[in-house]
Amino acid sequence: MTSTKGQAAADKHGQYRQSENKNNRKKRKLSESESCTGKESGMGQTQPLPRQPKLPEFNLTSASRRNENSKSREDEEARSSSQEWQVIENGRPRKKAKKIPKADSSSYPVIDFSKESRLQSQIKISDLQSLVLYILADGPSPQFVSVRNRSHIRKVVVVMVPGLEKSMFESKSDDGASSMEQQSQDRKEYDYTSPDDYYPGKLDADNLPPSLKPFADMFKLIWPVKTPGDDRMGKMHSPLHAMLTAPLPKDKEDSSKHRGRKGARPAQAPPGWKDSRTPITEFLLDTEDLLENEYVLHPASYTKEAEKNALAEHRRSTGVSQDHGWVDTLVSNFDEGTAPNHEIESGSLTAGRDILAMDCEMCMTGESEFSLTRISLVGWDGSVVLDELVKPEKPITNYLTQYSGITEELLSPVTTTLADIQKKLLEILHPRTILIGHSLNSDLTALKTTHPFIIDTALLYPHPRGPPLKSSLRWLAQRYLNREIQKGHGNVGPGGGHDSIEDARTCLDLVKQKCEKGKQWGTSEASGESIFKRVGRAGVHYKNQGGLAIPSLLDGKSSAAVDWGDPKKGPGAAATFQIGCQSDEEVAQGIIRAVNGDFDGKEIPGGGVDFVWGRLRELEALKGWWNNNRMDTESAKERSSKDVGTKAEENSTLEGSSTANDGATGPIAATSSALPVPTTIDSNTPIDVATENLTRRLKRIYDALPLCTALMIYSGSGDPREMSRLSNMHLEHKREFKIKKWDQLSIKWTDVEDQALKKAAKSAREDGLGFISVK
Repeated sequence: MTSTKGQAAADKHGQYRQSENKNNRKKRKLSESESCTGKESGMGQTQPLPRQPKLPEFNLTSASRRNENSKSREDEEARSSSQEWQVIENGRPRKKAKKIPKADSSSYPVIDFSKESRLQSQIKISDLQSLVLYILADGPSPQFVSVRNRSHIRKVVVVMVPGLEKSMFESKSDDGASSMEQQSQDRKEYDYTSPDDYYPGKLDADNLPPSLKPFADMFKLIWPVKTPGDDRMGKMHSPLHAMLTAPLPKDKEDSSKHRGRKGARPAQAPPGWKDSRTPITEFLLDTEDLLENEYVLHPASYTKEAEKNALAEHRRSTGVSQDHGWVDTLVSNFDEGTAPNHEIESGSLTAGRDILAMDCEMCMTGESEFSLTRISLVGWDGSVVLDELVKPEKPITNYLTQYSGITEELLSPVTTTLADIQKKLLEILHPRTILIGHSLNSDLTALKTTHPFIIDTALLYPHPRGPPLKSSLRWLAQRYLNREIQKGHGNVGPGGGHDSIEDARTCLDLVKQKCEKGKQWGTSEASGESIFKRVGRAGVHYKNQGGLAIPSLLDGKSSAAVDWGDPKKGPGAAATFQIGCQSDEEVAQGIIRAVNGDFDGKEIPGGGVDFVWGRLRELEALKGWWNNNRMDTESAKERSSKDVGTKAEENSTLEGSSTANDGATGPIAATSSALPVPTTIDSNTPIDVATENLTRRLKRIYDALPLCTALMIYSGSGDPREMSRLSNMHLEHKREFKIKKWDQLSIKWTDVEDQALKKAAKSAREDGLGFISVK
């Protein structure tokens, strides 16, 4: 019964469905016939249904399947078409770099004086450095200038020109006022209320000397720039390092740990630092380094017979030959010290060499004469190889116990002479021995001994402000070994003083750390990060330059250092490319080459680098700023680094030495030997001719720059000659004061001289210039 009713219901439902399907087919036929007639709808016509919204289409095929199908369709289209293929990268075509904006457009980059800067003092070299880092890397926005359309700036070129001075740009007008004096009226329209020296002045070609008129075509403003230093102490720091060494971010935790502690802050590795184990042979001083740091050369330093003969004659004429009691270690040639490869263990730091660290103590045996009284040698494992007291031939006039730790009671029973020590050294120091020490030239001078294989920790860890300054061994121990030395508890007797064994082991540990960390450890990056590395590490590639607007670790900004001599030996070593030059003409060509790249792209790729730093030095040399001015006193000329006074200076503090403008690679060095002006410079060239040549070279560099390139020029400092002269006087006075009585001093240093030094340092620091523009 139930099944019969269900069957009837099903039959009835099927009939209903068939009837509904027939009606639907009739409706579709009617709709098709109406659309074919093309008649417009009217009162008697059926109105169309409202348009339904377009719904998204769903594809239940998996993503991988869709990619395969899409790829196969693209392959078929490519095979069937004779058109050009389209290369797809990362799923879509790469966007083309935006074109360089027109010079008169609102998007062209501009660097101009910020009217809202509210300057309270002169800008500093560090401000110029901050501007470079803001444009190229991750630096904060500078406050003294406004940078519009920063992302359109393609490159940055910085040129250091020591010798430029304010007075050169102060051409007198008809009424007798200088061009700088006329700027005060121009400032009134901006309501400038700060002193005139704080603000930049306008460059007007009509008010400039003929040789400097092209400056007005390149720059709108001339900026007073201050060099870092200490007016209270009469010191000026290196303007080169002020630009090329960027400060590291401060660590608040480390600062709190260091608070209240005297001495150097322990060194920390810069961001991104990686240790690079380096054989000790990589740190040997070459012949030029030995000569520059007043070492007496060993005959094995030269290979040609003529050079050996010239060296022998020079040593005879200067009183440091065998006829004068000197001995040379038994090394016939330089290659004799190299160990065969099969004798060197894999990964060995010593490279098959015997390593000995040396330190000596001296006492005075006459005016400005110092003699050996103790020698200590320590092996690579820290064991004591030699430690002996020595009796000088001449009577001791001053034991200098506070420095040497030597007393009369200690030396009274000693019979060992200098000749005895020399004989032992000839047995100990063989051709494969490397000698380590701090300012080792003074120790070898006291020993009257030469050796060709030398490592000097005073040079291995350069002073943060550059040569000729040298950090004391005590400071290096605090900074890199976190160790306190030279605390007056020497083991030589009640006099205390230094412990030569402790000092030798400290030198050894510093060298070991350098070998473990790598060549760059302890360089200028000890107190900061090289600007070249900072630009390469954190350089920003903006979208309109064809890159990403984020720092790239894989493809950082490239850089070049163009300088006299070999830039690889200075701060320029961190640049991507180094170009050594012998004249300003070569420097100008090198800067243009670095900016635009080599034609064949073999060394510097086409398109050039992103950041270029260069230095023009002929004007500096002709004005007498080039490291060839020393104090005009006989005592200063005769002063030798072998004396204990210098050693005492090195062992005082980091700030114990007078600061020069740029050391051996910059303007006057207050404590180093005079360096001759290169033969490529004609010393008879008039200053106005040199100025015209300088301006011509700068204009040529400017004209060769690509559009949207930022150009900065800075002098580094004002005239440092008077400051250097007084600094040398002060150093000589302090040296004599340690070893002579007041009435025996050849140089008097009173408050008059002290105030004169402070005034000269302030003048040199505040007379620097700077220029900024975008081509």
